[in-house]
Formats: sequence, C-alpha cells, structure tokens
Amino acid sequence: MFELAIMWDWVGFAVRWLHVITAMAWIGASFYFIALDLMLKPAAHLPKGAYGEEWEVHGGGFYHTVKYLVAPSEMPEHLTWHKWQSYTTWLSGAALLMIVYWVGGELYLIDQNKAELALWQGILISAASLTIGWLVYDALCKSPLGEHPTVLMLLLFVLLVAMGWGYNQIFTGRAMMLHLGAFTATIMTANVFFIIMPNQRIVVKDLKEGRTPDPKYGKIAKLRSTHNNYLTLPVVFLMLSNHYPLAFATEYNWLIAALVFLMGVTIRHFFNSMHAGRGMHWWTWAVTAILFICIMWLSTASLEQSDYDTEEARAFTPAEAVYAEAAGFDEVSDIILGRCSMCHAREPGYDGIHRAPKNLLLETPTEIAAAARDIYLQAGRSEAMPPANVSWMEPEERAAIVRWYRDAKG
Repeated sequence: MFELAIMWDWVGFAVRWLHVITAMAWIGASFYFIALDLMLKPAAHLPKGAYGEEWEVHGGGFYHTVKYLVAPSEMPEHLTWHKWQSYTTWLSGAALLMIVYWVGGELYLIDQNKAELALWQGILISAASLTIGWLVYDALCKSPLGEHPTVLMLLLFVLLVAMGWGYNQIFTGRAMMLHLGAFTATIMTANVFFIIMPNQRIVVKDLKEGRTPDPKYGKIAKLRSTHNNYLTLPVVFLMLSNHYPLAFATEYNWLIAALVFLMGVTIRHFFNSMHAGRGMHWWTWAVTAILFICIMWLSTASLEQSDYDTEEARAFTPAEAVYAEAAGFDEVSDIILGRCSMCHAREPGYDGIHRAPKNLLLETPTEIAAAARDIYLQAGRSEAMPPANVSWMEPEERAAIVRWYRDAKG
C-alpha cells in the first residue's frame, strides 16, 4: 500500500528527472547554436541576405548550415522553432522548487535564525523575487544601456550578487543557492518567451506579408541569447549546490555564488573565442582555477568556529508537536542521537565530516521532530541513512522509526 510520504517523494524524483532531461536538451541546444553562430564563415557563393555558412560532419553524414542575418528572401515550408526545451526546463524547475522549498518550507526554506517569518511569507518572497528580478533586468536591457553590452553585463552581475546577498538574509543556505539559480533561470527563460521568440515571429510575419524585416529584432534577440550563454554554467552549479554543504552551508555562500558567475564568464569566453577562430585563450583557465581556489578557501574560512548557533530550548511548533507527541518519539530520539548525530551535528564527530550533511542538524528534540519525514524516508523506509550503515542501525530501530512516524500521521 502506497503512503503519501512515499508517493510524494517519488513525485519529487520524477519532476527532478524531467527537469534534468529538459535542462540537458536546452543547454545542449544553446551551446550548439552559440558555437555554430561563432563558427560561421562568409563565402562568395552564398545567397542574398546570407551571413555565413558552416560545414559539419556527424553521425556518418555531412551538414551544410547557412545563416541569414535577417531572413531568407522566401520563407521555407518547414521551420523548426527551438523553444520548448527552455519552457519545459523552467516549468519543471518551478514545480520542483514548489515541491521541495514550498511544501517542505518549514525545514528547507526559512532560516528562523535569520528572519522570523511565517512559511506563507517566505513563499511569497520566493515567488515575487523571481518576477521582480526579471522586470528589473528587462528594464535595464531596454534602456540606453542596451547599446553598451559590457556595461550591461556588469550591472547584471551586480544585480545577481545583490540578490544572492538578499536571499541569504532570509533563506537557508540551500534555499539561497537554489533561488539564485531559479532567479537566473527565470531571466533566461523569460528572454526566450518574451523577447527572442516574439522578435522571431515578427520577422517571419513580415517576410510572409512581403515586408523587409527590420534587423533590429535580430540584434535584440542576439543580446539576450548572449546573456543566456554566459549564465548557463553558473545556473548548473547553483542547482547542484544543494548536494554540497561546503558550497551552501557557510556565511560566505552568497560570495561563493558571485565567484561562480565569474567562472561562468571565463569558461564560456574560452570556448566562444575558440569557436569564433580568435584563438585558444588558455589564460582563462588560470583565472578559473584561481577563482575556484578562492571558493574552496571561502567554504572553509569559518570552520574554526561553528556556523550554527546552539539551539536554545524552545517550544515545538504545531507541525513539530505532532511528531514529538506521537508514541515512540523518545525511543526514536535516542536512536537518532546514537546513530545519526555524530555527523548531523554542529561539530561533527565522524572523521572526514566537517559540516552536517545537507546542513541538517539532529541534536535536539525539536530538530529531530522537524526532520521527521526525512528520517522516516531515509532511515525508516529505506537504508539510505546512515551511509553504508556505518553506525550499525539495527532493523528493529528502523522499524521503531516507521511505527513512530505512522503513529504521528494517524
């Protein structure tokens, strides 16, 4: 018989799987077209209006691609639009954010040590920030700054750093990184939905109706595509960061994110320059390595003193009280303290563990009650925790966790 907690966990897994697949498709298409655009070469035999061509070999055949700077003189019958990769990536990512950080917000979204907010307030800030971020970015692009791409990129970097710092004043470290990634991904997808695709539709409509398309639409679209190109790698890092406490569980997590955005620029600059035939700028890898070393240093800069405040005795929240009052809570608390707390502690006692995995603390009754669902799924209904059962959790102890959780759920 399926239980709601198990079904919900599988739903989250399915949405995460979908998100990864669609992101691969979007990123792959984005990288390919940026590289193709940079590799185009002029030729005397090209048709009128053509900007350049490229010959490629793949899959046992040859491909001949010609790009028109504005549009061909006659619209072909078959035209492939590359848009759904972007849309499905954002939609699946938004669904995953809601599943993990809204539904599971009491554990993963709000850090009460930073801001005493109700869950609904955190969700409102989460949703509103994504929308406001796009509006600010779009206004900057449509201002006279749009004619100065370098200045615009610097302002975009400042905006992203400011958002990372702002998120960190409210959210947990995991939520900060994830939301900064979602904030950036929203800008990227909105570029496709609100700017790139509408401009392409205008060009197609003009061509079909016998008008000469205005080249400004292509110029605008290319600016937004270039931004997307440089933002892609940092977004991937931010989405993966929730698996690595050294990235998110530090007071400098927002600064680490800022350096990651710079790494995205240096890495993409190398490949963009190579594809454009401007040489292989190996110095970019040296800069990338220096930035990464800085990130590693920042991640451990405060390890000498705990990043966690000692939790003072406090009353259980209504959600925690359900689990704390269930039969078997005292027994389960002893099990967790004996089998899990050597790692999930403010000062982990297990060799090689410097920070609590996933930044999850299991040292006090309130922390154990707050993590009830994760304990049930990871240590009760599966043997995921402890890893390799290094602390020798017995089958009877796992059964006790299951009984306790089911009693709490009625």
